Amino acid sequence: MFIDEIKVYSRAGHGGKGCVAFHREAYRPKGGPSGGNGGNGGSVILQADHDLNNLVQQFYIPRLIAEEGHCGLGKGMDGPGGKDLLIKVPCGTLVYRLTPKVIPGLTVGQDEEELEELEDGEPVPPPAGILPVSAGIRPVFRRSGVEMAYELNLADEEPEKSSEEVRQRDKGELVADLTQDGQQFVLCQGGRGGLGNRNFATSRRQSPRFAQPGEPGEEGDFLLELRLIAEVGLVGYPNAGKSTLLTAISHARPKIAAYPFTTLTPQIGIVEYPKDYRRLAVCDVPGLIEGAHNNVGLGHAFLRHIQRCKVLVLLVDMAGIDGRKPWDDYRQLLHELELYDPALLQKPRCVVANKMDESVSEANLKQFKRKVTKTQVLPIAAGFDQGIEAFKELIREAVEAVGGA
Repeated sequence: MFIDEIKVYSRAGHGGKGCVAFHREAYRPKGGPSGGNGGNGGSVILQADHDLNNLVQQFYIPRLIAEEGHCGLGKGMDGPGGKDLLIKVPCGTLVYRLTPKVIPGLTVGQDEEELEELEDGEPVPPPAGILPVSAGIRPVFRRSGVEMAYELNLADEEPEKSSEEVRQRDKGELVADLTQDGQQFVLCQGGRGGLGNRNFATSRRQSPRFAQPGEPGEEGDFLLELRLIAEVGLVGYPNAGKSTLLTAISHARPKIAAYPFTTLTPQIGIVEYPKDYRRLAVCDVPGLIEGAHNNVGLGHAFLRHIQRCKVLVLLVDMAGIDGRKPWDDYRQLLHELELYDPALLQKPRCVVANKMDESVSEANLKQFKRKVTKTQVLPIAAGFDQGIEAFKELIREAVEAVGGA
């Protein structure tokens, strides 16, 4: 099971209560207050670990609750603190704090009780952007005979945003990006323990009979999203040969078959260069089709994984086995990347023509170069290991050009 996005509930431990106690010992009358402090609550801590590759652990344990601090004891003994809850997540995990649910009719700083009072006694204030009329709170309509028009102020409308910006807005506030192995982030801070009564003794109040309660720990709902970290991302239509290419350049063994959507989850392969011991991580995402940015097919759920890639490789089936034209596939891939996130088009990209062992590939390649000008194309046949060494050198030079090797 591959899990790359999961919602979790996290709560840190509450601090322990302070103790109210008085010292009792032979030959020491009026020993005075001796209540100890409560222990601090445990914190929930996320730690990036390069040995993990998905969030399946949080899928089975979505409630992250740390241990609470213990109460203080007599004789000046402080209560033990709660243990921190350390959760290991894969490198490349983004942490979003989900915004609280908004109740219709509530304004900032207004709770449900105030809303009920307004509904009983006073009129409820209209939401922003809606003009009140005599018939109640509703948009303004203009009538002219049998024609009716709705008054709309275009200046108040927000500019159209990309699908990636809309998704970021819906996810909430980004609070952490764990990319380095061993990097930690305190998801919820534990509550502080309360002070015992011995801390409140003064010359005028020598026997205080009160202590502090412990502070509550932080809590909230969070969204954990994984974006795989790789230098090179393979992008292409289904059956373009991405899995075959990944098998040819690395020791990864993804499923390969002669039907679309064979790859259901992103695959990572390591390309090794024995001469100087360099290594590159290559990510193969499921095939993209038209409308992938609008949840069509499988690629929409995994497009986020190529956002961290430094170089994109657009793999084109030059034989056109599925009845599509290679140049149409290339333009559609660029269109889908732009609709998902325009920043993807700013990344360096390489165009690779696969399945050059077919008889029609040479003619299609010549026509492809005429229709897509000023674009370097590398011809390969991944199934027969043709052009693999040239491809490995191509991606290495592209990564070195952006300072990633």
